[in-house]
Amino acid sequence: MQEMTSRERVEAVLRGETPDRLPVIPQSFLFSVRHSGFHIGQVNRDPAKMAQCHIACQDHFGYDGCVVDVDDASLAEACGAKVTYREGDVAAVDENSPILEDLRDIDSLHMPDPEKDARLPVWLETTERLLSAVGDHVFIMGRADQGPFDLLCLLRGAQNLMMDLIEEDEDVVHHALAWCTEAHTRFARAMLKLGAHATSMGDAYASPNLISPAMYREFAAPYEKKVAEAVRDLPGAYSIHICGNTNAIIEDMGRLGSDILEVDWQVDMGRARAAVPESVVLMGNLNPSDPMCTGAPETVLSQARALVGATKGRGLILSSGCALGENTKPENVAALVESAKRFGTREQLLELRR
Repeated sequence: MQEMTSRERVEAVLRGETPDRLPVIPQSFLFSVRHSGFHIGQVNRDPAKMAQCHIACQDHFGYDGCVVDVDDASLAEACGAKVTYREGDVAAVDENSPILEDLRDIDSLHMPDPEKDARLPVWLETTERLLSAVGDHVFIMGRADQGPFDLLCLLRGAQNLMMDLIEEDEDVVHHALAWCTEAHTRFARAMLKLGAHATSMGDAYASPNLISPAMYREFAAPYEKKVAEAVRDLPGAYSIHICGNTNAIIEDMGRLGSDILEVDWQVDMGRARAAVPESVVLMGNLNPSDPMCTGAPETVLSQARALVGATKGRGLILSSGCALGENTKPENVAALVESAKRFGTREQLLELRR
């Protein structure tokens, strides 16, 4: 089979086809910045530098896609939240001083315009620069920052919202989540209209590590599904990432209507592949800490091989389970790319599926 470009490889998997080899898209925004000699806090308001870091890192290691991310504070900041900037780390929302003191005041907040407000234009311009420079052959996922449940946690303060889920009128909670759904949807649609090959949400606070599966089904899943439906008319794929151990909700996630589910390292990938329709691509799920940061390349290769075996490489993009730290060992990123060439060729995948 003729060798595919990186973009062709990813898009083949999204179509349900068997590529020349499995694609690799590490969540490498922090790592790529450090690889270029910066800390994220030095470039998180500079789209030219952000794009150049991605380009240089992707070119060096040869992985198949760039995930445009900056931090988890940008969309909340555009809604008016107070954000703390740190040169050596990501910007963070000050949840001790939440902008939303009462869920009933949600309509008083500013509904963000992705092309104008705070740093959302930085995300868009970074994505646009990548598309222009390498988008003909590299897959570009321009994230749309936080999903509805996460965004509400950041605006209200996570501890406050946990109490609201118990004590507040459910209609009030659902109205606030609908507002946050609109805010995220506007950003996601802006990314896809720009030409991003995919966009995505992070909804980490919706994980069973924090709320019960029943609460997830009531307060998070319906709004994640609404976003997936709201961007369906636009070209490009939509991805959902929920951190942590999502084994208890992975089947629910498979019914959200997204094209991709980004699966964290605590999830059993064989179980996930069996629970989720094959039309939904799984992206994951090596542990960003061990082996990617502290382990050895041999361990990365071994775990990636096991991952391919567990899923038979069906609808799979090899990736880290969550964002790679800036101190990730370069040799382990190289090993992740190498694992697809050793264990994920078209011939090997077809053999696994016999």
